[in-house]
Amino acid sequence: MNSQSTEPLEVILGRLLTEKKQTLAIAESCTGGLITHRLTNVPGSSAYVIASVIAYAYEAKVAALGVTWDTLNKHGAVSEETVTEMAHGARERFSATIGLAITGIAGPGGGTPDKPVGLVYIALADARDVIIERHIWRGDRLQNKEQSAEAALELLYRYLKRDT
Repeated sequence: MNSQSTEPLEVILGRLLTEKKQTLAIAESCTGGLITHRLTNVPGSSAYVIASVIAYAYEAKVAALGVTWDTLNKHGAVSEETVTEMAHGARERFSATIGLAITGIAGPGGGTPDKPVGLVYIALADARDVIIERHIWRGDRLQNKEQSAEAALELLYRYLKRDT
């Protein structure tokens, strides 16, 4: 991101989404709505934020976003495969140009040796492609949620700036 800007990232994202005539559907799990909260703090955000789903349980990921039971049973909720389906599902179900999804283990419990506390997957899907990031944060629950939301917004920023 441009380190010289004093504007909050969500304000910059709002301007970029508007300028590029892009719309956004968000699917959040581990951040519990924090990404959406930040984006909708910007006046006029209803022009580009189409919908947001907080899908915590497996059943919610299936019903609201179209994640398959097969994917969840094979890979778990915190996986590249699941976050990809979440991003595509959000984009398609709400007819947005971009789907942004996040799933992870905020902590303090829930981690395993293969999937430690702080593990997060973020996906951004458009009509052509999907970009996936994997992070492992080392903070407490709130820090992990905040770092995850920031990373998701930074991914959206890099995506919107890629052709400019």
